[in-house]
Amino acid sequence: MPTGVAMRDVRQQLFDATERVLLRDGPNALTSRAVTTEARCAKGVLHRHFADFDAFLAELVQDRIARMDRQAAALHGSVGSGTVAGNLTEALTTLFESVGVAIVALITSRDGLRARLRETTPTGVPVLTEATAMLAAYLDAERALGRVAADADVGTLAPTLIGAVHLLFADREGPRPEAGAVHKVVTTVVAGAARDPLR
Repeated sequence: MPTGVAMRDVRQQLFDATERVLLRDGPNALTSRAVTTEARCAKGVLHRHFADFDAFLAELVQDRIARMDRQAAALHGSVGSGTVAGNLTEALTTLFESVGVAIVALITSRDGLRARLRETTPTGVPVLTEATAMLAAYLDAERALGRVAADADVGTLAPTLIGAVHLLFADREGPRPEAGAVHKVVTTVVAGAARDPLR
């Protein structure tokens, strides 16, 4: 059976192919055949490296979560600079503009995948749970500097921001929300808590 292009980093090439299929066709179109066709390799390549398709998808989700560590570091590095709303807007746009929304749809649509992910993320929705923790840590750091009110409930603000902005991006068929729309949602959610200008 022809294998197409040479596979240097099999795992990453399969992940990249999966993300392209997700973004183009949605989670319902995602099969091992669709992934290997997109990656231009034999179907057996995926099954040689992963126990089954849900194991492969679980590793894809874990890879996306690991990438969030870099985003969390960037957000933490913005503490005390810019505006709280501006920093949150940028972080949330980065989170959902990429394949993030498609990954969340994938997780919610596959029972076998959710069961595997429960082993490492026992509560919440993987990716969204880690993103919520990232925002809560950022808001807590800004609160320590006085740029967020001392009595602000960051444990409520963070998931509220995630939910509200996720809804803006959730329509896979529609146009991406404009930056101004994301910023408006963020400023509305943090208006009572942020102590810096909201621009």
